[in-house]
Amino acid sequence: MDCSTTSMTNDRVTIDRKRIFNNDRTVDCNQLVPIKYRWAWNYYLDGCANHWMPTEVSMQRDIEQWRDPKAFTEEERHAIKRVFGFFSTAESLVGNNLVLAVYRCVDNPECRQYLLRQAFDEAIHIHAFQYIVQSLSLDEGEIFNMYREIRTIYDKDEHAMSCTGNILDTQWDTKTDVGIQNLLKNLIGLYVITEGIFFYAGFVTILSFGRQNRIPGSCEQIQYILRDESVHMNFGIDLINTIIDEHPQVWTDVFKNQIVEFIKNGVNLEVNYINECLPNGILGLNQDLLKEYIQYIADRRFSRLRLPVQYGAGNPFPWMSEVIDLKKEKNFFETRVTEYQTGGALEW
Repeated sequence: MDCSTTSMTNDRVTIDRKRIFNNDRTVDCNQLVPIKYRWAWNYYLDGCANHWMPTEVSMQRDIEQWRDPKAFTEEERHAIKRVFGFFSTAESLVGNNLVLAVYRCVDNPECRQYLLRQAFDEAIHIHAFQYIVQSLSLDEGEIFNMYREIRTIYDKDEHAMSCTGNILDTQWDTKTDVGIQNLLKNLIGLYVITEGIFFYAGFVTILSFGRQNRIPGSCEQIQYILRDESVHMNFGIDLINTIIDEHPQVWTDVFKNQIVEFIKNGVNLEVNYINECLPNGILGLNQDLLKEYIQYIADRRFSRLRLPVQYGAGNPFPWMSEVIDLKKEKNFFETRVTEYQTGGALEW
């Protein structure tokens, strides 16, 4: 729908005519109210309540620790830099996908309201990794070029973006079943694989250092990012399932099998990345534990998409659920409270 023009009319927008996409001229995509998809509006409110800025977090202890040649082994430094190398550009890929592809396709105003908030979140996350890299005096050329120079990072980014090209095609639209399937695959690549699987080995790796009181400023920012990403992913899966419910004819057995393989390929790429990051393991982490964790969260994503689980893996890091789900109390004079919100109270 073209939202750049409107016309005079006495025909008011009603909820029953609103859809996720392909809204006709009787539904003005500039008009938020009446809200049909209340879940989308609630995600927007949650996103606003989570607002934070990287520069509010002190990096002094991180700087002191990173400069100490005895504070980290070479393998620990390798793992940390690989994680920052992936995240430093992955957040940009997500933001560009949102702005250039998803926002163009989804013309429902309450969904767009959240997409605008998420796009700002991605800008904050990009800022966070620039702030971390600059604070630690890491080689910016090395970190920000990893997605082109390290095969396992490049492969993950390519997999995530492999389905975006179709919906950027000017001839593409969502008026055919194939077009809707292309949109769904892009959304699954964005929300389920990239934000719901590819990010999590990095989250575990950095936050495991935080459990040892190491690089606390970086860990605090990762904790905020993890909280944001949990909201992003949940919005995305609700968006995907709503599209499927409104267009059940596209969710064929053949397409479902393609999606299962698409996600499983993403899991395999994440395992390859883990193996490159942790060739010999570090304190509390090794390849087998992280592989099991990735399979565990992949099964959770399959379940949310109402697809059969594929791995039956357990959760080797139950503390990660606590990081996401529980409120943390911190010494306010030592650091910013993790659950600080600009307004309201977020309930998981």
